[in-house]
Amino acid sequence: MRKAVLVTGASSGVGLALCKRLLEEDHELHLCLACRNRSKAEAVRAALLASRPLAEVSIVQVDVSDLQSVFRASRELKQRFQRLDYVYLNAGIMPNPQLNIKALFSGLFSRKVIHMFSTAEGLLTQEDKITADGLQEVFETNVFGHFILIQELAPLLCHSDSPSQLIWTSSRNARKSNFCLEDIQHSRGQEPYSSSKYAVDLLSVAVNRNFNSRGLYSSVVCPGTMVTNMTCGILPPFVWTLLMPIIWLLRFFANAFTLTPYNGTEALMDLDEDTAEKFYQSLLELEKHVRATIQKRNHQS
Repeated sequence: MRKAVLVTGASSGVGLALCKRLLEEDHELHLCLACRNRSKAEAVRAALLASRPLAEVSIVQVDVSDLQSVFRASRELKQRFQRLDYVYLNAGIMPNPQLNIKALFSGLFSRKVIHMFSTAEGLLTQEDKITADGLQEVFETNVFGHFILIQELAPLLCHSDSPSQLIWTSSRNARKSNFCLEDIQHSRGQEPYSSSKYAVDLLSVAVNRNFNSRGLYSSVVCPGTMVTNMTCGILPPFVWTLLMPIIWLLRFFANAFTLTPYNGTEALMDLDEDTAEKFYQSLLELEKHVRATIQKRNHQS
């Protein structure tokens, strides 16, 4: 039987590069592209099949910033598959990133210049907004939508006789200092992307504590520092052109500079299990509240 692999955010960046690499390693996979834009997904599917004609590549349309979309996709996947062997939780956003020029120039003349470039710590802020579900958009897209997807797909993932794996795309920008259990959505902060990626790291630990006995295992992947459709808008194109030679040189001092999505693949992290468990419980409470709100809204309509 073909292994079944689901990849969210598969139409560009790390997700697209990941799909190519997966098929290079095993061209007989059943690879399911979970994408928000169906036309882009169709184009990616065609390109993948052109290079790997023996592969089976399908599409499920899902927007992880829309819980109704997540529920619909989950139902569709449960009708199509008996199990999922691997789920790559990769979809994410970094809306309207703004560069802190003061922090940039301050870091250029400090001992932390390499660390600054490899993690963007303190350099980037984002403008977040509220979704139709009443949640912060970055949190719902990068964390909560995937959390709900896992909960809904549990029947396809939890098989103690043959374990399944979750692989989360995290970031070197994930900072504990930007995450707070009292504000897990980072509604009062200016670095929601950093907070959401640390939340992903915590959630992976918590999933292992809560699901390992049921045959589901989770790990975190940090693809490193690279130029993608998400990051290229931070600076004008000519600035990236000027910076690339410097970034190439920095690779001699820090292997985090993977430069391209294809190069960015894997790195596991150790995290605080107690904080992870508390965060997981917070998500469960939020899930109850959101499901109750949706149910009430459906009854009213």
